[in-house]
Amino acid sequence: MSAQALGGVSTGIAAGEAAVAQRVQQLQALIEAAGKVAAGELPTNTLASPAGAQGSSGDFASALQAATADDTASGVIGSAPSGYQALAQGAGATGATGASGEAGGEYEALIDQAASRNGLDPAVLHGLIQQESGFDPSATSSAGASGLTQLMPGTASSLGVADPLDPSESIEGGARYLGQLTSEFGGNTEDALAAYNAGPGAVEQYGGIPPYAETQSYVSKVLGYAESYRQSHATTVTGALA
Repeated sequence: MSAQALGGVSTGIAAGEAAVAQRVQQLQALIEAAGKVAAGELPTNTLASPAGAQGSSGDFASALQAATADDTASGVIGSAPSGYQALAQGAGATGATGASGEAGGEYEALIDQAASRNGLDPAVLHGLIQQESGFDPSATSSAGASGLTQLMPGTASSLGVADPLDPSESIEGGARYLGQLTSEFGGNTEDALAAYNAGPGAVEQYGGIPPYAETQSYVSKVLGYAESYRQSHATTVTGALA
C-alpha cells in the first residue's frame, strides 16, 4: 500500500474518532439538559425544540437543535454544545460579562441612539448587552448566536441585520427586537426581557416570566446591570455639575 493510501486511511480514522467524540459530547449535553428539565430548571419542551421557538442564544432548545443538525459538508453530526452552563449565563457567549454598569462606554452613543429609535430605556439596553455578550462584539455562543446582542441567525435576518458582528448593526437589531417584544407585552420590560431570553411563546404560556431558573436569573441580572448603569451615570452627572 502506498504512503498516500496510508495517509488516507489515517485521515479517515482520525475523522471517525472525531465524529465519535462529537457524538459523545452531544449525548452528554442531552443528558445534562434532561436533568435540568427534571429539576424544573428548564421547560419541559426544551428537548422537543418546538417549531417557531425563537428566543435568544440563551434558548437551550436552539442549542440542542443546532447540535443535532446534519452537517452536510462533512457528513458528520454537527458539533455538540459545550453544555447548559455555557449557555446559562445570558447567551453563553465567549465574551466576559463585566461586573459593573460602567462597561461598554465606547458603545454608549450607539446604545442611546438605538434605544431612542425603538422606545427603550437605554439603561435596559445597556444591561441586556452586558448580560448577553459582556460588550464583546465578536462574542459567539454554542447555539449559533453572535455579536453584542447575541442574535440568532434567523432573528438577525428578520431584523435586517446583515452582519451581527458589526457593533452598530447588532445594537440596532437587538434594540429593535427588544422594542418589538416590549410593545407585544404591553410595555412590560420584565416580560420583554424574558421573551428575549426564552422566547415570546414561553412568556405567553405562563402569562409573565416563565418559571425557568435561567430566565428568571437573566431578567434579574439585566435589570441589575441597568440600575448600576443609571447610578454610575447619575454620579457622573452630579460630579460634573459640582
